[in-house]
Amino acid sequence: MPAASVLPGAAPVRVGEGERLRSVGLPGATLAIRSRGPARQGLPRALYVHGLGGSSQNWSTLMAELDGVVDSEAVDLPGFGDSPPPDDGNYSVNGHARAVIRYLDAVGRGPVHLFGNSLGGAVTTRVAAVRPDLVRTLTLVSPALPELRIQRTAAPTALLGVPGVAALFTRLTKEWTAEQRVRGVMALCYGDPSRVSPEAFQDAVEELERRLQLPYFWDAMARSARGIVDAYTLGGQHGLWRQAERVLAPTLLVYGGRDQLVGYRMASRAARAFRDSRLLSLPDAGHVAMMEYPEVVATAFRELLADAGAPGPDADTDADVTDVTVPGPGS
Repeated sequence: MPAASVLPGAAPVRVGEGERLRSVGLPGATLAIRSRGPARQGLPRALYVHGLGGSSQNWSTLMAELDGVVDSEAVDLPGFGDSPPPDDGNYSVNGHARAVIRYLDAVGRGPVHLFGNSLGGAVTTRVAAVRPDLVRTLTLVSPALPELRIQRTAAPTALLGVPGVAALFTRLTKEWTAEQRVRGVMALCYGDPSRVSPEAFQDAVEELERRLQLPYFWDAMARSARGIVDAYTLGGQHGLWRQAERVLAPTLLVYGGRDQLVGYRMASRAARAFRDSRLLSLPDAGHVAMMEYPEVVATAFRELLADAGAPGPDADTDADVTDVTVPGPGS
């Protein structure tokens, strides 16, 4: 099915080989859903949720790796990818989680194997905590969970949430080309940007050029960044760490040693917080391990599936920690 852009003047969203993109109307939001035709009938269902500034395309490679394992769908959160802004302008973690829950309830796909990266990790943690009936397993790649001391390299992203900063940044960088912006993002998000193929780089440039035509692009970025900061400050039962403790689903945590946005040191805390967890540590990966090392993440997920019928949430809660060193180019 050809993609229909959320803005008539914008270029169409890229749809990869074997993928389709459709639009689903929900109360308060319209979501673009990227999917792959299942390799066979009866496969368990999976849903993938991207991070700040990302889209469902961030999961395309991992989805292809998991052909024959799960029936994959990836969502564009409201205001991102090919999804228009939410009707109420709510870009909080709760607002994004509500959109995911409404989608799963509306199409009856739950329970699913739920994946989240960065902002999507915070969103899916909340979904798994408040609606355990919708989640079979949870896979979190560099989840945006509260840190007392954020890395200096993450500070500019957090500052996007301060009123006026996004507009100021837009003015200061108006002469930047899409290529310059993409190089900057890849330098921030990848452990080794040289792993990005020329084709993938060009695809990212074209997608950014498309997004920059959207009148709400920077507003969605700024409000979602503010939503992450607000979620970090919540205490009590609504705090994300408290929510993590409530997650019943077997959980795979993936952290990159070169992540400049989510502290690698948070991996051990996350492994303790989620009651039925296993940790995949990738020393050479950055913030988007599912894009840098999709084969390794796919293998870890298959192992999670194999173990999912083993000791459940009420069993021993010690995390199973795996430290994997992935050779870089030329190693």
